Amino acid sequence: MRQRLSSEPDRYRGRRRVPTPPRSRYAAVVTTAFVGAGMVALGAAALPDAKSVDPAVLDELRQASVASQDATLRADSADRASRADRSETKASAEQDVWLLPLQGYDFDSAYGMRWGKLHTGVDLVAPEGTPYVAIHDGTVTKAGWFGGYGYTVIVKHADGSEAIYGHSSALTVQEGQQVKAGDQLGLVGATGHAYGSHLHLEIHVKGEPKDPVPWLQERGVDIKMQVEAFYTEVAAS
Repeated sequence: MRQRLSSEPDRYRGRRRVPTPPRSRYAAVVTTAFVGAGMVALGAAALPDAKSVDPAVLDELRQASVASQDATLRADSADRASRADRSETKASAEQDVWLLPLQGYDFDSAYGMRWGKLHTGVDLVAPEGTPYVAIHDGTVTKAGWFGGYGYTVIVKHADGSEAIYGHSSALTVQEGQQVKAGDQLGLVGATGHAYGSHLHLEIHVKGEPKDPVPWLQERGVDIKMQVEAFYTEVAAS
């Protein structure tokens, strides 16, 4: 029969976890609650009581708020007015555009006496069928046969002046039509009393013919040099 080498009981050789006493956990909870309450109290103390604010200070704050709102409204109003002014200026500039009636022509037969009678316009020589355009915004008051002018377009401008485009081979507008500067009116031709294909251009003010050269130069168009100075300036701005 085998004997035990030792009479001592078996011992637990692993680590033992010591439980936290219930009283210790309770103390931690109570401490946290007190700390939180203290923080809330400090925060409440930092906030001003609305009843304790000086009425004069409140009045100053209200006046400052009203003044700020008024300044914002004035700034918005000024900005809208500025935008409206710019739009009106742009629209006005577009209405004041004056153009050459066509490109690539030979200037011939200036305004003045010719063959014993007044030549009341200028002749711009170009191949038949070359498109020509309105020199300014206006209303077409004539689009058809016009005696010695052949097929003719007459455009009345807002300032009361009229432009007459004669000897056309064909017309591309109708009477009563509104046109803008640069809109096509017809094609160059030699209808009516004409010697060769050309566009006859006249300017009338109050029913009286004016020399187109200086009259158009005042509006930024040099018809002899084929320059649209004013139009170029407007387009670049």
